[in-house]
Amino acid sequence: MRQLYYACDEGQPRLYDQGLPGFLFGTDDPSLGYLSIVLLPSAQAATLERAALDTPRALALLGGGYSANAHAFSTRYQNCNQWLAELLAGAWGDSDGGRDGAQRWLAAQGYAPQPVEVNSRWLMFAAGFVPWLRTDDHPGEDLHAMRFRTSLPASIEAFVRERVPGAERIELCHDSKQVVIRRGWTPIADGCVPAADDRVIALDDATALPPVRR
Repeated sequence: MRQLYYACDEGQPRLYDQGLPGFLFGTDDPSLGYLSIVLLPSAQAATLERAALDTPRALALLGGGYSANAHAFSTRYQNCNQWLAELLAGAWGDSDGGRDGAQRWLAAQGYAPQPVEVNSRWLMFAAGFVPWLRTDDHPGEDLHAMRFRTSLPASIEAFVRERVPGAERIELCHDSKQVVIRRGWTPIADGCVPAADDRVIALDDATALPPVRR
């Protein structure tokens, strides 16, 4: 898995290639986890894979400053989701290969991250003093309205769903007792609560696991 991460000791973002097991299990709470997977048609998937594995191209889209709540249309900072959004632009769009061109293409295609509403002037003020959060890249009208327009997974999923016919979404979650698998664009409820059409696998149910071949 190629992803952006923030190297705390170095004080700057890096691209990091990680094995799939480490990516999936590197969570803060191993007793409860969620994973969403968007499956692309073969042509779009191949184009995106080439762009992601083209190291000079991927690095050209890596910002020099990190902020967890980076504004989606500013190049001052970047978070991991914003790097992915700009990678999509670099792979599928007609941009100049840099961040400015990627963001112009995203805006032209209607990419519009759902605003994160803060709903507290105290929290809005405190954000400027919290490590890895920044406010100086956000427009004044957004700060006054107490909201951040930052790239989150749901916004990227919505963009891909609208732009790529045939894209499919699979979500998995687990708690200490079960794994829930859902196909579709509606997220699983908080607490890993299954709906009627979801597939549920009990973690202590040996019949749910494939046989071991020796």
